Amino acid sequence: MRKIFIALLLLLATGCSNSGSISTEQSFVSGNGISTYIKPDARQPAPDLTGATLDGTKLVSSPSQVRIVNVWASWCSPCRAEAPALEELSKSLADVQFIGVLTRDNLVSARAFVSRFGITYPTLIDDAILAKFPSALLPNAIPTTLIIDKKGKVAVRISGEITYSSLKDLISKVSSE
Repeated sequence: MRKIFIALLLLLATGCSNSGSISTEQSFVSGNGISTYIKPDARQPAPDLTGATLDGTKLVSSPSQVRIVNVWASWCSPCRAEAPALEELSKSLADVQFIGVLTRDNLVSARAFVSRFGITYPTLIDDAILAKFPSALLPNAIPTTLIIDKKGKVAVRISGEITYSSLKDLISKVSSE
């Protein structure tokens, strides 16, 4: 498990850096919004989504409901672009749990991001949880959004910026299964 975590950190660090320098808004791996839907019989379990949150509380997620996991950072332009849609969906879909996962960011900037966009759902601050996702579904870009079904299995990975309508459609599809 430690090797997977180290490999993920190296992948993120090298894929998101510019010749070994500190990552900036202009140099990070961003997906193109393509979603990968996994048929129910081929899904793998998601890791336990429990831990410290940005607001200082502890999150214990509900494995019996559909969960949306959004990996983000305050310096990421696509993350800023999708934040209003995620927040709006989180408010309109009361039966779906939304969870953010902060990655490669500092807490001050992340709290400012949450305040600026009025994000009300919790954000986990320990991105080590990302290495626990099934290897074929590792969040491989910033942002990445995962949909976890009611059985606690990863149903969808969206690599890159989401749109309101595409995410809503995918949530509806997974929720109706």
